[in-house]
Amino acid sequence: MKKLLLAIFLTLLAIPFAYLLLLSLAGNWRYPKLLPETLTTENWQFALTSGSGIGGSLGLSVLLSTGVALFVTTGGFVLGKIIAAHTQRALFQVIAYLPYAFSPVIYAYCLQFFFLKADLSGAFAGVLLAQILLLLPFSILLFTSHWDDRLSAMEQLTLTLGGSRRDAWRRVLIPVSRQALLTAFFQSFLLSWFDYGLTSVIGLGQVPTLSVLVWQFIGETNPYFAAIGSCLLIFPPVILLFINKKIVLRETV
Repeated sequence: MKKLLLAIFLTLLAIPFAYLLLLSLAGNWRYPKLLPETLTTENWQFALTSGSGIGGSLGLSVLLSTGVALFVTTGGFVLGKIIAAHTQRALFQVIAYLPYAFSPVIYAYCLQFFFLKADLSGAFAGVLLAQILLLLPFSILLFTSHWDDRLSAMEQLTLTLGGSRRDAWRRVLIPVSRQALLTAFFQSFLLSWFDYGLTSVIGLGQVPTLSVLVWQFIGETNPYFAAIGSCLLIFPPVILLFINKKIVLRETV
């Protein structure tokens, strides 16, 4: 019974992915046909080699999400340590929650005035900075709880035994925190990867990440290109989550 329920659950989970892949390979799929009349890779070839912009948007999204994740993970790791040891730790944690008190779109419109004044709207650097401002508090909150008495004791022990602060970071704190760092990186990457509201408002439609491009295809009633963009938007994070799960399970065991 459990195996049957598991199989049903996995099937339901796989249906949206299978539908997007099937739609992206459809040569012609009209209502009320249950399945496409023909399957072809021409849509993929045309989308990735023509001026559709999908290939460029894929590279742009990878660059943006990787840059944001690296900065946010590093910054959150260091700032989380400082805040965890601060006497006003609770106050800083409350402040870190403030960006999530309203939706990313409203938050983006609150920031837009300053980005317009700084001439960063409609630019890659502006979207990068805006996502960092949104995700850095998340990383800080994650690492504030990570820096506990055990890590502080390990750092002090390293210094007592003659190690420098650099040794404490390189040989103790970072290796011990590897799982937390990977979790923060993967989660920040995914949040940046799927972001639409903040990117569309600050980017003014001139920073065509994959999420923005998919919505453009939907608005243009181009389901085949929208399906291709959705596949490229969904499948890489699924692979990333699978790798992350493997690493976490391996290190836990």
